[in-house]
Amino acid sequence: MTVTVSAEGLAPADVLAVARRDAQVFLGGDAVAAMAASRAIVDGIEREGRPVYGVSTGFGALANTFIAPERRAELQHALIRSHAAGVGAPMPREVVRAMIVLRVRSLALGRSGVRPLVAQALVDLLNHDITPWVPEHGSLGASGDLAPLAHCALVLLGEGWVLGKDGSRQAAADVLHAAGLSPIELSSKEGLALINGTDGMLGMLLMAVEDFGHLLTMADVTAALSIEAMLGTDRPFHPSIHEIRPHPGQGRSAANLHRLLQNSSIMDSHRDDLVHAVQDAYSMRCAPQVAGAARDTLEFARTVAARELVSVADNPVVLPDGRVESTGNFHGAPLGFAADFLAIAAAEVGAISERRVDRLLDVCRSRDLPPFLTPDAGVNSGLMIAQYTAAGIVAENRRLAAPASVDSIPTSGMQEDHVSMGWSATKKLRTVLDNLTSVLAVELLAAVRGLQLRTPLVPSPAGQAAVAMVGLFAGQPGPDVFMAPVMESARSVIAGRALLDEITTHIGPLH
Repeated sequence: MTVTVSAEGLAPADVLAVARRDAQVFLGGDAVAAMAASRAIVDGIEREGRPVYGVSTGFGALANTFIAPERRAELQHALIRSHAAGVGAPMPREVVRAMIVLRVRSLALGRSGVRPLVAQALVDLLNHDITPWVPEHGSLGASGDLAPLAHCALVLLGEGWVLGKDGSRQAAADVLHAAGLSPIELSSKEGLALINGTDGMLGMLLMAVEDFGHLLTMADVTAALSIEAMLGTDRPFHPSIHEIRPHPGQGRSAANLHRLLQNSSIMDSHRDDLVHAVQDAYSMRCAPQVAGAARDTLEFARTVAARELVSVADNPVVLPDGRVESTGNFHGAPLGFAADFLAIAAAEVGAISERRVDRLLDVCRSRDLPPFLTPDAGVNSGLMIAQYTAAGIVAENRRLAAPASVDSIPTSGMQEDHVSMGWSATKKLRTVLDNLTSVLAVELLAAVRGLQLRTPLVPSPAGQAAVAMVGLFAGQPGPDVFMAPVMESARSVIAGRALLDEITTHIGPLH
């Protein structure tokens, strides 16, 4: 698998291929030409001796400090060393790889004034599977992700740390030498161009968009399984109901639920039962309204990420007419807002899922299922504590849904007096989505147990697929078992594609 970085940028799928599937990266000829033309402008400024921010001056609050020509390379190296000031645990490999390929993308647009060899040095890190050690704390989201990107850039200089395959911290110089790579020497403007941008938060947002899209489909699956197990009705999911409230995401989620609940003898068993509830509880009946709103939120975030992928977020930028202009494009507000919005949506998808779990376990509301879904309640607790776990996670997600982007703290002697906290917003979004995976895993276990307890009634094709797959590690209703490994296996089913693929084989694709 290969990805070519052109002067036109990258597609989201390209970034994900590099970050998660180890695609090899190449610089397109147009990108090399664009960078060379941009660099020629910076070289001309150097010859003329004009004062230009980041080329012949200091940074931030030191922007008015003139730097002598013979010290400008030293300035760029000092910038990288001083800004590589993060602390904490290392960021995951996929996040760092996304950051690096997005920085290559930014340089390849030809507005940063760097030599092509700088972008090629970053490409070499990716293609030799060298992952800089990037601490989790350090970015304020303006001027972009300075500290995280500086930790990446420092490795190019043969300094700093690299994340070992075993999670250890290794000296960058040793790892470069072992790979046959040599450190590079930076010229004017190049250090600043390596660290000024939104690549960290954009990379995390792109991966979150992919992950949340999958989890929303799985949330429709677990909701349908729960509704089927609780003898719910599919009438509220008929297309005619959602045509009169035409939110796109709601319609897609309702269509999924309706399709998932067809061809079920469990559903057929109570269609004409006049004693049966006329209306299901909100957590059942309103599932597509909540998941649908989340889907529409996801589309907003996907649009923001796509715009950022074709944006120049460097500062200053080198324009084709020869001007070098300071900008505010590095400010992460668009990404921070989108990430916070997604975290709110994901938290609510988990919250309504947990309410269905609680209903499945409650003998007063589960329509004749046994207490806590165990046939021998009392001696056995069934899924009682699994629901505790889901409830605790839902509470944590509500705390994490508090937006990071409404916070700001002034830095750099009040020169940078408003920041986005976009790094924090996207980083905590990843935690929210990981938590949502766990909540949906608990619902999957509870719904499958409920369907098993409806025997001899035969569930829908989706229900049959879920019962078969989950039954492999959860077994049949009976005495209590050690639950933690069962829940970990259920998480893997939610995060993976196998169950979804099996279901769609029988009923066709889901939205």
